[in-house]
Amino acid sequence: MLKLAAFLSLVWAFSLLYGEMFAFWVPSLWSCSWPPSSSSTTDGVSHQRDYVKIAVLTDPQLMDRTSLPLAPKSLALEAAQFYTDLYMRRALLSSILPSKPDVILFLGDYFDGGPFLSDEEWQESWSRFKHIFGIDMLEQTTNIKLYYLAGNHDIGYAAFHSHMPEVIKRYEKAFGARNYQFTAGKVDFIAIDAQTLDGHPQNNVTPATWNFVKNVSKHSSSNPRVLLTHIPLYRPDLTACGPYRASSIINQRINRAARDNEILYQNYITENGTNDLLDAIKPALILSGHDHDQCTVIHKSKYGSVKEHTLGTISWQQGNLFPSYMLLSASNHILPDGSMPEEAISTKVCFLPVQTYIYIWYLFLFVMTLLIAILWPTSGVLFPHYLGGFLRNIRSLISSSFSGGGKKLKSEDEIYEYEEIWDAEGSMHLIKKTFKVSSTHASENASVERGNAVMRSVARKPNAQETDASNPTDVTLHIGSDAVVKALPRTNKSKTKMVIRRLVRTMSIISIVAAFNVPLYMMLLFKDWIDK
Repeated sequence: MLKLAAFLSLVWAFSLLYGEMFAFWVPSLWSCSWPPSSSSTTDGVSHQRDYVKIAVLTDPQLMDRTSLPLAPKSLALEAAQFYTDLYMRRALLSSILPSKPDVILFLGDYFDGGPFLSDEEWQESWSRFKHIFGIDMLEQTTNIKLYYLAGNHDIGYAAFHSHMPEVIKRYEKAFGARNYQFTAGKVDFIAIDAQTLDGHPQNNVTPATWNFVKNVSKHSSSNPRVLLTHIPLYRPDLTACGPYRASSIINQRINRAARDNEILYQNYITENGTNDLLDAIKPALILSGHDHDQCTVIHKSKYGSVKEHTLGTISWQQGNLFPSYMLLSASNHILPDGSMPEEAISTKVCFLPVQTYIYIWYLFLFVMTLLIAILWPTSGVLFPHYLGGFLRNIRSLISSSFSGGGKKLKSEDEIYEYEEIWDAEGSMHLIKKTFKVSSTHASENASVERGNAVMRSVARKPNAQETDASNPTDVTLHIGSDAVVKALPRTNKSKTKMVIRRLVRTMSIISIVAAFNVPLYMMLLFKDWIDK
């Protein structure tokens, strides 16, 4: 039992170490590395200081009371929030930060019910966000720069802004401006509030966004530009999204309020808004979120083709089994004559562990542990013993088949005698000798001698005095029969005892496995959760 419990404990320990820790090391150690931009590579050799390293992630959408049909502060909601938050914190600490980025760029949707949360609830979600992504730690102890983009789950669409202006104010107080630009290396990044682009022109927030776009277009720059928008640009229905997409394609959908025709929801910017953005900014690359799944499309503008990367969510609870983030390299060098703007920018999509599969494996392993503990033989698995018994049964079956299906009858015309023979080593052997007798003589006698055993003509139950000790066959038969008779009343008690022993052994094995692995699991949980 102890060996079995030790084996199961080791299997569980390895599973927990991989699912809770090692799996998050894979992206930074093996599967994902910084893609050097074309302009930073000379003679096929890449130099890290030749480009700025930017980690891009989107749509964490921290779960709150609006996420699930559960009571606020209920145990189920708190557990869902904890394990979702923990996953994203591990993604940052074990997958993203070990890659040593210079910049971390968030593409929006930090909260799930942002516009609908009270100020107290919003502050609680903001504190959770800072803890998950280590905002205070990054700002105080590292040189990593952080940039944010407004999402629809943070400030809502245009229809909310005229009725809930405080939503925008509290967002800007925590995250900063909604329309701005910054430079990393020799690449300019243009961040816009996409939720306001297709709003009513008379609304204050929509003209403010378009004025920012016009100002950017007036300032010419030799640096290539990356357009940052939470909502993806327009694409025709059923446009293919490339090999990384896991879910079905979502077509254009826009909902407007009947009262003032303001936008209540949209999953893509309108076609007119998209064309105006492309013509004004002339981006070399577009990054977006909102869709929660990967999508790579090519847009056509009067200045040429532009690639857009829509990133998948970093959360495992937002409808995508394969959370991800992006590594982007921005060149530190001015582009030489004749080169294309996109050559200064390289991207790579990095996938995080599939948390759903990890939990399914835990459930499967629990069921298997339970079954093994219940059904495993008490004496262990002795393969030679069971194999030998199986072969003996096969030989007996074959032997009985060739002998006519029954025991071979002794001839009544034969009597046997055993002679003691001693070998040179001092061991005794019995040699059986057969003698023929006539049937007439056999019938006249009241008894017939067979070897050392005497058979009586009158059948009666032999007692201990009448039974010859030299006849082991008769002795064995009588003893076996008596044992079966005596064992019958004890059958139910034996089964009950066997069941109790099995249950006790099962509980003992489960207790040993739990005693070893529950502390390990708790240590792994809080190792990542506590502040560094």
